[in-house]
Amino acid sequence: MLAVQNVTMRYGARILFEDVTTSFTPGRCYGLTGPNGSGKSTFMKVLSGELEAHSGTIQRPKKMGILSQDQFAFDEFRVIDTVIMGNKILWKALQERDFIYSKPEMTDEDGMRVAELEGMVADEDGYTAESDAAVLLDGLDIPEALHERRMSELQGGQKVRVLLAQALFGHPQALLLDEPTNHLDLDSIHWLEEFLIRYDGSVIVISHDRHFLNRVCSHIADIDYQAIIQYTGGYDDMVMQKTQIRARLEAENAQREKKIAQLNEFIQRFAAGTRSSQVTSRRKEVERLTPNDLARSNIARPYIKFDQKRPSGRHALEFEDVNAGYDVDGNRIDVIKNFTANIGRGEKIAVMGRNGAGKSTLIKALLANAPSVTEADRNIDSGTVKWGHEANVGYFAQDFRESIPNNWTLVDWLRQFDPDALVEEIRGVLGQMLFRGDEGMKKTEVLSGGEACRLMFCKLMLQKPNILVLDEPTNHLDLEAVIALNAALQRYEGTVLLVTHDEDLIDEVATRIWHFDLHGIEDFQGSYEEFTAKHGV
Repeated sequence: MLAVQNVTMRYGARILFEDVTTSFTPGRCYGLTGPNGSGKSTFMKVLSGELEAHSGTIQRPKKMGILSQDQFAFDEFRVIDTVIMGNKILWKALQERDFIYSKPEMTDEDGMRVAELEGMVADEDGYTAESDAAVLLDGLDIPEALHERRMSELQGGQKVRVLLAQALFGHPQALLLDEPTNHLDLDSIHWLEEFLIRYDGSVIVISHDRHFLNRVCSHIADIDYQAIIQYTGGYDDMVMQKTQIRARLEAENAQREKKIAQLNEFIQRFAAGTRSSQVTSRRKEVERLTPNDLARSNIARPYIKFDQKRPSGRHALEFEDVNAGYDVDGNRIDVIKNFTANIGRGEKIAVMGRNGAGKSTLIKALLANAPSVTEADRNIDSGTVKWGHEANVGYFAQDFRESIPNNWTLVDWLRQFDPDALVEEIRGVLGQMLFRGDEGMKKTEVLSGGEACRLMFCKLMLQKPNILVLDEPTNHLDLEAVIALNAALQRYEGTVLLVTHDEDLIDEVATRIWHFDLHGIEDFQGSYEEFTAKHGV
């Protein structure tokens, strides 16, 4: 059983949660929700033992799987060994056993100890450990050719998937997963969903992917009002229940306040008269009817609205025989081969495929000569790309942090994208993205990943492009911001090119799909629902 009792955690003078008592039952998957800064990752670290709570007690099972956030901690180890380390008991036994076997001669004590260790290895399924680890890696799209490599040889996204396999390995009694879908493509996300649905231990997961939470979660543990409140069902179920409860409490308070006003009126009229007993009883009723104190929610909802200065021409983009690739260890890998397409004004195209298939490479090739785009690392090998009449492109790069130079205040950096905008207008846009008060004078170099991401959306709102090109825009957003982005893209009247693994975004925004598969790029003229129906996804 994983449980906490009377746990309090503060961040400076700010209380994240206070006197929290809750438990997480085996066989259930709990989504841990709350806006950025509410304390989700802090609570995970308290559960894992990485952080000590200011007060309270934590009950933990013997074996827990924890998604490591340190991509470099295992660089010296083989990929397959990194996964097996997820079972600490087994890994320790294997290390000690191998050390004893490496001795030139073994003593009788060594022999007895090896026998004990072999029993421990057997109990922990150690004799199938490598094959079990390989199954996890294959499911997360880490090919067999990489299993014997050192972790230091892998790319960042691949490392994250190996660390996820590490957390899942050895059938722990509880899983703590902080943003496990980051750097996963849709196929890997679907594999993880099925794994967690079948899992019989306790699972606690933080994710900004609403579709994922709705699919895998049997319960939601929501951090709000300085408490952790559990709801039955997925994320959408929680939102509905939470809204209904809040509305009911507010309605009850309104009724109480109305009744109190009537009683006070009676008390004022007859306090000095002969009806003292009735006045006294009404005063007691006023005390009894005192409205419940409704704590203020810590949820902050951004407001994203993309406008156009003017529409583009009827043909937003036309390109023919585009070829592009990238270099790996001095070898050229061609991933885009003779791709031709036309994009009409107002189309919203989702670009889908496995990690490494070439989605970002295609975007950078099409943007090589794009108007209004200044980011570096945009290359095309060959082909013709023609942007439409009056095309104005707003670009959100996957490595967007490099788009924001240091030594600027937020207000000054944003001013260049709309020189005619008043400071009040720029501050208004910053406020929409939750930069309050003097935060507009912060320096760009001190921004967190989430803040830099929100600043990029401020830029796009001021720029007012008629074509939006967004490469993995949700990676640093919390759920509230992802939902706001979804709504903004649905309302937007311009053209959209969107690379994402967020299934709700694809389903609710896209009118056309470019899907990378083994045969190239399929240009599917239809919605995601129609695409999945055709392919049986």
